[in-house]
Amino acid sequence: MRRRIVTLTVLAAVLATTLFGLPLAIVAAQTFGDDTVADLERAADAVAVAVSKPLANGQPVPPPVVGPGDDEAEAQIQVGVYGPDGRLLAGRGPSPADEVTRRVAGTTKDMVNGSIGDDEVLAVPVLSGERLTGVVRAALPRSELNHRIALAWLAMAGCAALAVTGSWLLARWIAARLTRPLEELAAAAGRLGDGDFTVRSPRPGIPEIDKVGSALDTTAERIGETLERERAFSADASHQLRTPLTGLRLQLEAALENPGQDPRSAIEAGLGSVDRLERTIEDLLALARQSRAPRAALDLDTLLGELRQTWQPVLAGQGRELVVRTEDAPPARAAAAAIRQVLSVLVDNAVTHGSGTVTVVTRDAGDTLAIDVVDEGPDLGEADPFTLDHTQATGHGIGLRLARSLAEAEDGRLRLSKPDPPTFTLLLPAATGTDPHD
Repeated sequence: MRRRIVTLTVLAAVLATTLFGLPLAIVAAQTFGDDTVADLERAADAVAVAVSKPLANGQPVPPPVVGPGDDEAEAQIQVGVYGPDGRLLAGRGPSPADEVTRRVAGTTKDMVNGSIGDDEVLAVPVLSGERLTGVVRAALPRSELNHRIALAWLAMAGCAALAVTGSWLLARWIAARLTRPLEELAAAAGRLGDGDFTVRSPRPGIPEIDKVGSALDTTAERIGETLERERAFSADASHQLRTPLTGLRLQLEAALENPGQDPRSAIEAGLGSVDRLERTIEDLLALARQSRAPRAALDLDTLLGELRQTWQPVLAGQGRELVVRTEDAPPARAAAAAIRQVLSVLVDNAVTHGSGTVTVVTRDAGDTLAIDVVDEGPDLGEADPFTLDHTQATGHGIGLRLARSLAEAEDGRLRLSKPDPPTFTLLLPAATGTDPHD
């Protein structure tokens, strides 16, 4: 592209210079020819005035003197004075008179000019009344005229060369200004194709290219966000699905250890675990797509029952206990999938990083539903678990920060209410009527 821009610009400059330069060169040659005739005429007239009286009185004609002139060409003019019979009387010139000089006697013109051999010749008559007393002939070598024309053409060619060179330099600058941003865009697109979604294209200040760069940046950002959600979903699913799978495995292993018992109860418990597993998958897919289920009256009994069925086998496998207690909890409206995931994160956090009994308490906090998740782990001190998120550092769960964002999306709050024993509290506004978000 860069080469094409430069080539086309130079060709356009050459074509424009040629179209304007050729007529100008012709006009310049004609102008110098006219100037030469004017120089010869001035020289001949000056000599004719000087010799008119001697010729009229039949006196000897003094040698003609050509003035210093305004340029070098006038200094090279040769002047001769001829009698009516064509004989050279004074000065320099052919003897006898040439054709141009002889034509003056038979014409009424003030001067006659033409080319004789290698000279440009002009002749003027010298009159006394109506009688021809002589002829003044002025001549200039044609080489001098050609030299003047050549110098003019050379100057014009130099100007043309400068114009073409300037066009070439300007074309290179324009081509570089246009192609460099495109090359940088191509490089950015290549890095984007290699998986670097942090790449951002430059802004050269050219509106059209800036629009392309902005579109590329938007694409990179959207692809990066999509992949980040996919990675988050993979990480979330790997752990969130591990918990119900672990519970299912424990149930099946318990059934195998008691082969004499009726397997129906173990199968029903396993089917319940499979249902919870399917629900977890649906919740994670909704979170990965950044979609939210509609709010409805929160069925706390069902939610806490699912929580007990999911986590009690896991804690029992560690020799620990899960206690779920309801203390006059008010009704609330929220998306069950979001609240289920928040509680799952809190209990998982207590199972993974706490110790002893895990207690889940629902209570009335004054027009607010409060759900406390407490374990008997060590004092958290001044550490902020939402900033120093150990679950994210080790790759477990969707993380306390995301759990807090899910709670806030439901107009609630999630906070560490007590560092010792570690107590996380989920606060949801009590249902007072129609939720505007429904």
